[in-house]
Amino acid sequence: MNNKKVKVISSYPSFWDYWKEVFDYRELFWILAKRDIMVRYKQTIFGVLWSILRPLISSMVYVFGVNRIGTLGENSEIPYILVILSGNILWLFFSQSLMTISLSVVTNNNLVSKVFFPRIIIPFSSFFLGLLDVIIGMCVFIGFCFYYSYIPDYKIIFAPIFIILAYLGASGIGLFAAVLNVKYRDIGQLIPFVISFGLFISPVLYTTDTVASHWTYKLFVLNPVTGCIDAFRWALLGDAFTFNWDSFIPLLVFCFVTLFVSIRYFRKHESSFVDYI
Repeated sequence: MNNKKVKVISSYPSFWDYWKEVFDYRELFWILAKRDIMVRYKQTIFGVLWSILRPLISSMVYVFGVNRIGTLGENSEIPYILVILSGNILWLFFSQSLMTISLSVVTNNNLVSKVFFPRIIIPFSSFFLGLLDVIIGMCVFIGFCFYYSYIPDYKIIFAPIFIILAYLGASGIGLFAAVLNVKYRDIGQLIPFVISFGLFISPVLYTTDTVASHWTYKLFVLNPVTGCIDAFRWALLGDAFTFNWDSFIPLLVFCFVTLFVSIRYFRKHESSFVDYI
């Protein structure tokens, strides 16, 4: 008697069948995640040290620009390097995740065109690559905390929640871009421009309080990165920052709505990726 299981491949499986299939390919998820980390640091002189240099150097440049050239850091209750660094860590995580997810399908075209598996594994496998940078960036942040004799309070335990929300926000945009980039390669050129512009409309170089009295505030808090950084600073910097519900509620709505819609959009088009790659 033949007991071999027969796997039926459907172009658009049901919701539960699809995610069961993703779970069945979980080993591929870990393989891709490990590969991305190794590829980033392979044949580099500084290796993982780049994950320290990126947030550290950029934050020092921002602090110089804000404190020496501008005036935003003059009235800070805590060392302004901690304010800038906490925002920069999350911004780098969000922007790099968005970039990686957006380009993920095209950069893995050989795998997509030759092997069958749920394609959504490819963009989501980038999570641990960004998470490694966040962990190293947090070590830099803690080092500065020791230097300035600043001790974060218990709210730091909520920081992982806001890191995950930042990734969900990046995924909500990135999955749309990943699908469009397969057919229209202009998206790959557009995303870096959007990211460079996004730095200035997100509270990385400054705090949300500085624009609270401006007429653009209601638009500013709709930016999902604003909600992520505000909440992250609240978790890391204690009583210096109050929890900003004005930016956090739009963040939650943005994450869950865009992620739900973008996953459906990705599933609808993933069977056609081979036609364009």
